[in-house]
Amino acid sequence: MVRTVSVDDLAAVITEEVKKYTDDVQEEIKKEVKSTASKVKKEIKAKSPKDTGEYADGWSSKTSTKGGQIEVTIYNKEKPSLTHLLEMGHAKRNGGKVAAIPHIRPSYDNLIPQMEKKIEKIIKNGGG
Repeated sequence: MVRTVSVDDLAAVITEEVKKYTDDVQEEIKKEVKSTASKVKKEIKAKSPKDTGEYADGWSSKTSTKGGQIEVTIYNKEKPSLTHLLEMGHAKRNGGKVAAIPHIRPSYDNLIPQMEKKIEKIIKNGGG
């Protein structure tokens, strides 16, 4: 769309267009972050050890935004103290070691690079 702008109004029009671009990009990035977090949570749940199923079913997420940034935290609300022990393995009481069952980091490593590429594309295309 062609728009005629006087020299006096040029700065205001540029500012307005940059704000639209920024808002569009920011909204699309938020959608992508939430979508990826949902996929990561689903994959962690699928790869989690399922002794009783309580641990695997305990995965949840919390989204927060501050200063235009979005952060999604994925955590286990049912058995939070087990996440590190299962992911990294641990020593047994009477000696020996329980093997690690990596299920958190592999899910992150699998999906986050894809999200980063999508975000780069969103920025390049101006959010739409």
